[in-house]
Amino acid sequence: MKTLLILTAVMGIAFGSACSTTTAPNENRTASGNTAALNTAAVNSGTATKPVDEVPAAVKAAFAGAQSFTTQHKDLTDAQIASIEKDTSIKVTEKDHHSYLAFSTTSGSRTQIGAATVVKAAGKDMIIVYENKDGSPLIKEVRAEGLPTGFLSQFAGKGHDNDLLLGADIKVNGANEAQAKSVTEAIRVDVLAMQALYGSAHAH
Repeated sequence: MKTLLILTAVMGIAFGSACSTTTAPNENRTASGNTAALNTAAVNSGTATKPVDEVPAAVKAAFAGAQSFTTQHKDLTDAQIASIEKDTSIKVTEKDHHSYLAFSTTSGSRTQIGAATVVKAAGKDMIIVYENKDGSPLIKEVRAEGLPTGFLSQFAGKGHDNDLLLGADIKVNGANEAQAKSVTEAIRVDVLAMQALYGSAHAH
């Protein structure tokens, strides 16, 4: 199985989970409020916020209306990794998850308009754009060159409560089967990592 490099995005809301409790910037805060929250998260993770020119071009392209970006990262705990591996039977090799937050500025107010992760699988760099639904990260879209739109579009609207299994709720839909399996597994792990780090705890 190909090594999955998971670069995970922070949603612009307050998230919590059974394994950890973290706070991310609220989408409706002003520029100063967002900056304070982001800087606090960066200090707590031991990593400074990166400048906009370090944001991948493909991430910028996913947010045409963004005037600025912020990059941070957080680490999955051993317990969170164990839970993801138990649920997916997939080895998680990276604890460090990078995040890309997109912001627009209107009348001096800086507002988060989205968040994305970059996931590598089957020789492809995939941009996964997330939105928030009831406190949990939900896929808005997945972008990747060289993969059929009919395949990628199936991931839209899905989150950690979905199976995300090839042959079940995800079909090959014109993609190479081996490639589709690798991509589906990578996205599944990313979704569960997002939920573990930033999703609100809730009963199933």
